[in-house]
Amino acid sequence: MVSAGDFRNGVTLEIEGNIYQIIEFQHVKPGKGAAFVRTKLKNIINGGVVEKTFRPTEKFPQARIDRVEMQYLYADGDLFNFMNMETYDQIALSSEAVGDSLKFVKENEMVKICSHNGNVFAIEPPLFVELEITETEPGVKGDTATGATKPATVETGATVYVPLFVNQNDVIKIDTRTGEYLSRV
Repeated sequence: MVSAGDFRNGVTLEIEGNIYQIIEFQHVKPGKGAAFVRTKLKNIINGGVVEKTFRPTEKFPQARIDRVEMQYLYADGDLFNFMNMETYDQIALSSEAVGDSLKFVKENEMVKICSHNGNVFAIEPPLFVELEITETEPGVKGDTATGATKPATVETGATVYVPLFVNQNDVIKIDTRTGEYLSRV
C-alpha cells in the first residue's frame, strides 16, 4: 500500500478499479485547513488523464506492471505475433491492443510487452531504431537555408520528415517516442 503522502512520479496505483500512473504530484499545505496532495494521473489502459486530490493519509494498493522483453515475429492479418526469447512462448495480439506502437519496428526486433494481471495494455518499442528510406523526393540544391524538411517513407511503411540532404536508400536513426529523424547512419 502506498499512502498519498509518499506519491512519486511514475508510480502505478490501483484506484477505484482502474490502473493509474502518477504523472505529476504536488503536496499542498494551505494556511487554513488540512494539507492535501494534488495529482495528475494517467489511466494506463485507455490513456486518459485525470486530476485528483487526496488526503495525505489515504492509501492505495500499488499496481504490479509486468514488462517482458519479447521478439516481434510477424503480422498475420489483424494479429501481431511475439515470442518470449527465454521460454519460447508465443502470443498473438490484436491490432487494437498494438495500436501504432509498431510503426517503426521491423520483424525480429525486441520490444517490451507491458501487462497487468495478464492483460496486455501497451507495447514499448526500442527508444531508437535504424531504418532504411524506401521512398523520398530528391532535395533541391541550394534550398537549405531554411532548415526545410521533406517527407520520407521508411521500410516499415511509416512516414518521417527528414532534412533535404537525406536520399533514398539512406539508413537513418529515428526516435520512436516522437517519430523524429535524429541522424544518418
